[in-house]
Amino acid sequence: MHILIIEDEEKTASFLRKGLTESGYVVDTSGNGDEGLLLALDIDYDLIILDVMLPGRDGWSILETLRRAGRKMPVLFLTARDMVHDRVKGLELGADDYLIKPFAFSELLARVRLLLRRTPQRHNETLQVADLEIEFARQRASRGGSRLDLTSKEFALLSLLARREGEVLSRTLIAEQIWDINFDSDTNVIDVAIRRLRSKVDDPFKKKLIHTVRGVGYVFEDR
Repeated sequence: MHILIIEDEEKTASFLRKGLTESGYVVDTSGNGDEGLLLALDIDYDLIILDVMLPGRDGWSILETLRRAGRKMPVLFLTARDMVHDRVKGLELGADDYLIKPFAFSELLARVRLLLRRTPQRHNETLQVADLEIEFARQRASRGGSRLDLTSKEFALLSLLARREGEVLSRTLIAEQIWDINFDSDTNVIDVAIRRLRSKVDDPFKKKLIHTVRGVGYVFEDR
């Protein structure tokens, strides 16, 4: 499942991305309202976690624009504004839930899972490339009909690569999305993780799906 967090508090966004990634979700973040809206209109997210007060366009405007554009993905408002009329306004604009800061991550995760269960099953619940099949909701992957024994991090890495099939992903982007770290060129954590993932996804099979783009990063595609 692919989640977008639009939140300008860097610590909060980082905390949420780390927790949701470790729970098996693919997570994008934006700290600016205008940029967040463009992402939400461009990518078919399964869920959006949206702050109200943002640089540029505010959360109210983002939600209103999404609903007018026919985007029906669930939206969870996450904000420090605890006034009843603010909550009512968000729900009237089409928000699906409202969580007040400060919050416990366990509560947010429970609400995220509930919203995703309520959402009608969509075509991207399962993704297939060649003979590889990924079931995002069940956090399962199989190839050639055989179940792949992946750790949660390996599943998150595979999901990120597969969701962006054909797109070259830099080591920096992978490090930020999966490990929530600033990439250090002196470390080889990404290369080691890719090598371990390949040992399960590619090595036992003739057709390779994870490819190295020298000096740039990695791309997942059926060549």
